[in-house]
Amino acid sequence: MRIAVFGVGGVGGYFGGRLAQVGEEVIFIARGEHLKAIRRGGLRIESIKGNFTIFPIQAADDPKCLGPVDFVLLGVKAWQVPAAAEALRPLLNPQTCVIPLQNGVDAPIQLAEILGKEHVLGGLCRISAYKAEPGLIRHVGIEPKILFAELDGSFSERVAILRAAFERAEVSVETPKDIQAALWRKFLFIAAVSGVGAVARVPIGVTRSLPATRQMLIQAMQEIAELARNRQIELESDIVVKTLASIDAMAPAIVPSMQRDIQDGRPSELESQNGAVVRMGIESGIATPLHAFIYASLLPQELQARSENPLALS
Repeated sequence: MRIAVFGVGGVGGYFGGRLAQVGEEVIFIARGEHLKAIRRGGLRIESIKGNFTIFPIQAADDPKCLGPVDFVLLGVKAWQVPAAAEALRPLLNPQTCVIPLQNGVDAPIQLAEILGKEHVLGGLCRISAYKAEPGLIRHVGIEPKILFAELDGSFSERVAILRAAFERAEVSVETPKDIQAALWRKFLFIAAVSGVGAVARVPIGVTRSLPATRQMLIQAMQEIAELARNRQIELESDIVVKTLASIDAMAPAIVPSMQRDIQDGRPSELESQNGAVVRMGIESGIATPLHAFIYASLLPQELQARSENPLALS
């Protein structure tokens, strides 16, 4: 079984690294100084679950030179998905499937439109990890977990094969019957903590502790829960309470990736998170005033970050 990791950041680097660690044939697709460092010294993972290095390693920057693979773990940022879908076409054969691990709910739809739904699984993950420097992934919080399934909820051999690979790597894995509900549970969490954290510019331990920002977290999740109900997504009636309890259990120093990108002046997933809530709210006639405030507050900096880096434009 050949597995390509397209986008070797915190998510792709960690989960791809764990598969490679147990002997799966994993090819890492990266670029620039990150690729040079990986080729020179391997992919280093510093993790709260134990450090390890993948070396020697298969790494490249051009999918055209690799040939078809069985699975593609797509670890790019959400706004990079359409361009990545076009770039990864050389990795596909009729049986290849792509597992998107982006925040938000748009990636499976975008991939299916470009590559065909037969090549796409629904996927998401839970982890707090990032590229600390070229060649180094740092996992700083959250018990890593990966979830994926067929978009139509059917059981498939390819899902079972990939699940078995992650089990061999001792990664917590789930193949939910309702992947859409799973995607929206993650969306409800990540858009709330990312948006509120990016506006407040403080770690999650602060946003959940101050009464004013804690109420913002609750309202942000309530707006998404209402959107989900309007779209016939079956979330638990107490999803906000459950998610808030999960937030309370997280390490206080955690900073969501979107917030980290905004604070560092890089292009972020604003459009795919809070912007998507606003867009879907308008489409559905559902008021999302807090997400509208967050989106409007962060948009000027997002536009500035993208204008300074034309290659980052989606």
